[in-house]
Amino acid sequence: MLQAFFTDRLMRQRQASSHTIASYRDTFRLLLKFAQNRLKKEASAVAITDLDTAFIGAFLDHLEKDRGVSARSRNVRLAAIHSFFRYIAIQEPTHSALAQRVLAMPSKRWDRKPIQFLTRAEVDALLAAPNLDTWGGRRDRILFLLAVQTGLRVSELIGLRGDDVVLGSGAHVRCQGKGRKERCTPLRKEATAALRLWLHERGDHSSEPLFPSARGRPLSCDGVEYLLSKQVTVAQQQCSSLKKKRITPHVLRHTLAMELLQAGVDRSVIAMWLGHESVETTQIYLHADLAMKEQALAKTVPLNVRQGRYRPCDSLMAFLKSL
Repeated sequence: MLQAFFTDRLMRQRQASSHTIASYRDTFRLLLKFAQNRLKKEASAVAITDLDTAFIGAFLDHLEKDRGVSARSRNVRLAAIHSFFRYIAIQEPTHSALAQRVLAMPSKRWDRKPIQFLTRAEVDALLAAPNLDTWGGRRDRILFLLAVQTGLRVSELIGLRGDDVVLGSGAHVRCQGKGRKERCTPLRKEATAALRLWLHERGDHSSEPLFPSARGRPLSCDGVEYLLSKQVTVAQQQCSSLKKKRITPHVLRHTLAMELLQAGVDRSVIAMWLGHESVETTQIYLHADLAMKEQALAKTVPLNVRQGRYRPCDSLMAFLKSL
């Protein structure tokens, strides 16, 4: 059933992305490993009836307590299990009662914290951190510059090829984002000039990754996070405020969104730029912008101050009396 779920349901019927398949794969590897330790059975000997709600609940608790995952990661694992049991309910009606009980297991609520983003000084410190005398340093700087100025997801960045970059008049990059949505993102002059030099250094390799590893292979998401953490450590020496923040590749995406919001760009345009499914997703940036809240607060009257009335100047009063 599990093999058919991956090959028939996910790959053939739904044509799920490689990221979805990898996420579901990791979920069931963890689940079957937990079953081996708890049920003393090999993975191929685990039956559907073994995966009842008590067992699934124990597995989710194990993820949080023993592996230290967050509530959001726990919910991602539960979503993969729910998808599998929806498939079981269709293919094996005899297990529909068990499937309904598993599908009724709710997601766990989690605390929503304000998003992290970088200020202009912090961005400048990060872009100045890579050593431009080395090939890797030049690659890292252009990678981070493109991330900050386009807001591409890390999966979109590492998936870029040389022929996805269009320079000259109307310079932009093309990418296929979440939900198989293709979009074009314009480039500023600084990013255009940097990419032109980088493409010249790489040579004519239009079908190869735009940002390869030292071995010429595409960078992984973990690889980009490692490169970023290494350069952040260097940037902290010049900008101490970076020490108080946890910088991930997604923070660079948030940085562009906050810059557009503070510049007065409409939320619908920001959602289109970032490839959001809904404009409501962009609402999180409104909550994170403290400067906008301070501007709104400045327009109000403090509670302990008596509200005054308008007093016209003497010249105005004299004019009115003369009428």
